[in-house]
Amino acid sequence: MHAIARRRHHRAAPLLLVLALLALITGVAAVAAPSAATASTEASADDVAAGERLFAANCASCHGLDAQGQDGVAPSLVGVGAAAVDFQVGTGRMPMQASGPQAPAKPVQFDQDEINQLAAWVASLGAGPAIPTPEQVDPALGDAANGMLVFRTNCAMCHGSIGGGGALTQGKFAPSLLETTPEHIYEAMLTGPQSMPVFNDANITPEHKRDVIAYLDFQSNGSPGGLSLGAIGPVSEGLWAWLILLGLIIASTIWVGARSS
Repeated sequence: MHAIARRRHHRAAPLLLVLALLALITGVAAVAAPSAATASTEASADDVAAGERLFAANCASCHGLDAQGQDGVAPSLVGVGAAAVDFQVGTGRMPMQASGPQAPAKPVQFDQDEINQLAAWVASLGAGPAIPTPEQVDPALGDAANGMLVFRTNCAMCHGSIGGGGALTQGKFAPSLLETTPEHIYEAMLTGPQSMPVFNDANITPEHKRDVIAYLDFQSNGSPGGLSLGAIGPVSEGLWAWLILLGLIIASTIWVGARSS
């Protein structure tokens, strides 16, 4: 019986079995996993063609006709995905108005249909982050309390504790997020524009990104306690208290001196 068992189970069988299982798991994961970094498949061929024409007329002077970029002028856009285009063009940062430390937001130059066409063409050049769905950016579905923890751990050192923005080095700055749309907040986390790091789904999950959006949406609704004083806590509150108390002390000193004379 032992000899029969040895003939039936070759010594290489366990290794082959492990390799087969790994191949099966990899195949299932590739099919089942949601693709956050794939080129958009919803855009039509007409949208892609229209986006290519828009790109050639408005973007190619810096990025090149093939979007490969130019050294020292503009980066390659191959593989940046539709989300990066929607953010940069949808906030007016691109086309860039003038060279500088960073591209500031300004009035948008294209309507949303044209932005979608540009995004579709760039997405066709290589897989990259897609534009988020309405469900992914709906603040009503997020947890603002958890979003506060995520934001203050990952974002507050540049954007401030409530997303009001702040200065960086070399003439750069972290913009205020209080009037930024949920879509653009999500896309910024996903693509890391300019000095901002990339927070992909391994760093901050889609659910936590939505929580951050819920927190910023809560902050943008105004201060429930009245005047926010910059919303930087006891620093500004203490300054105002000191100025008012000091003013009262000076005023009372003058009043007492005037009475005694």
